[in-house]
Amino acid sequence: MGMSTDMGIGSSSSNNNNNNNDDDGWIEHELIKPRSIEKRGYQISIASVARQKNTLVVLPTGLGKTTIALLLIADTLKHGGRALFLAPTRVLVHQHYNFLKEHILHDGIAVLTGNTPRHERMEVWSSASVVCSTPQVTLNDIERGFIDAGDFALLVFDEAHRAVGDYSYGRIASLLANASSSTGAGVRIIGFTATLPDDKEKVLEIASNLMIERIEVRDESSPDVRPYIKDTKIEFVTITLTPVMRRIREHVERALQSRLEELKRLGVISSTRVNMSNLIDARESISGIKGSTVPLYSAIRLSHALKVLDTQGITAFTRFYERLREKGGIGVRSLVEDRELRSAYELARGAELSGLEHPKLSRLVEILRREGFSPDEGYYSVSSSNSNSNNNSNYRRGKVLIFTSYRDSVEVITSRLIAEGFKVGYLIGKAGEYGLKQEEQVEAVNRFRAGEYSILVATSVGEEGLDIAECNLVIFYDNVPSAIRFVQRKGRTGRRMPGKVIVLVAKDTIDEAYHWISRKKVRQVRSIASIVNRIIANRTGNNKDYSSSNGKSSDISSSDDGASYGNNIYHSSTNLTNLDDFIK
Repeated sequence: MGMSTDMGIGSSSSNNNNNNNDDDGWIEHELIKPRSIEKRGYQISIASVARQKNTLVVLPTGLGKTTIALLLIADTLKHGGRALFLAPTRVLVHQHYNFLKEHILHDGIAVLTGNTPRHERMEVWSSASVVCSTPQVTLNDIERGFIDAGDFALLVFDEAHRAVGDYSYGRIASLLANASSSTGAGVRIIGFTATLPDDKEKVLEIASNLMIERIEVRDESSPDVRPYIKDTKIEFVTITLTPVMRRIREHVERALQSRLEELKRLGVISSTRVNMSNLIDARESISGIKGSTVPLYSAIRLSHALKVLDTQGITAFTRFYERLREKGGIGVRSLVEDRELRSAYELARGAELSGLEHPKLSRLVEILRREGFSPDEGYYSVSSSNSNSNNNSNYRRGKVLIFTSYRDSVEVITSRLIAEGFKVGYLIGKAGEYGLKQEEQVEAVNRFRAGEYSILVATSVGEEGLDIAECNLVIFYDNVPSAIRFVQRKGRTGRRMPGKVIVLVAKDTIDEAYHWISRKKVRQVRSIASIVNRIIANRTGNNKDYSSSNGKSSDISSSDDGASYGNNIYHSSTNLTNLDDFIK
């Protein structure tokens, strides 16, 4: 069956909500636990659009994407339909399952992962009203015939930006849509992501793979979101490399330059001013160019070595070289024996043994102390002017989340902060024999939430979806050339209390280049949704205009002005005739 046109959502007043807006209160719905879900107008507006069209919801971390999913699932259950909620990892699947179990008054909610025995999966697929699962398990079970693909009225994709290439989200959407179409029932498809890719073609691919008819976007500047967030200050701290790091860098650059000149001579590249992406793309064009494979792969590895040195530091660089030496591969022996690269490694190894590291590390410690975080107790000062005070009344418990892209840096940062007396935990993914299993990741997050340690050092696994406690301070130890990752990192603070983001930038390095790239891409995303919405509307023949939530007509124009982002791109449902049916 398809989605209904009446969600049956109302509100009850509450004196506990300190947001002075017209949406104070709690969601009232016969299948939602009373006084458990705060009523927010933007969530209901998005849900009302998503109930009528296949919708891609773009909402930054911490603003309640899962709550919107819950509203749609409750609506589906109320009208006798079944819902399938997919997330890319077991940790996220269990997180969504627990959230739904906590707030929805219905016994038919189940969870499936690769650890669930086959006979149990078959039982769940045939009987549960709401299934939370991973895409891998779902696709495998569809192909095995365990699932009646036409039996779901609602299909929810978390982290929908993954729906590109051969990722299984697109295949699942197609199978369920075709099956439900053949029965005449129809399935409503909803995708959630913190932000869009900065590439219009990728956004179009996501929209095509998930059969999206509408993109709904909100950010911190959207008028209906602004009452629910607190100020987030962003500080950029520029750091200069030490003399020894500059010497190491010069050796690596000379090794890289010699490979680039060889590739230019062979006609693989037209200029030696290239980046990593250019080199990776060049792999497709070297077929038949004799002698090009070794210098190309060596150039890629040297570019990566330079990135590791610039963004992470000396220890990460030495470990990269040592792993390369042990691993082998195309041209590896000649590369590790290269005079310039060996000189770089020997300099770095000597510096490491002397206790030298990236200057970011010592600056990180300075920042934590400057911001008033107390190493021994995990407290921070209410105001920076009190940071040196011994008066405990000036302190309250606080949390810091430090993001870095590499596990080696997680180890270096964690060890240094522990040595300085801070209470620190870490969160990394699982790859092969190394890293944290998903159960251990959940334990690390829970200990951080419970206050067993005040600082959590995390790789990208901490960026995507995990329900990490809101933090007072988020620190970018490195920069990533990605709008998605920038928004995900930033969204870990400034939701229910004022927050701060500090971005460390190594001057005149790849780290600084990535910093500017990410900021540019975030601005570009603001116009891409508008452009793609127009393309989708033209393709589907649906050019209906919607009103923005402030009552002004939206022309769906593109804009790089952050202040007008919400007005120009998203379209709320305040002009829909049935809105009064579920907002009192």
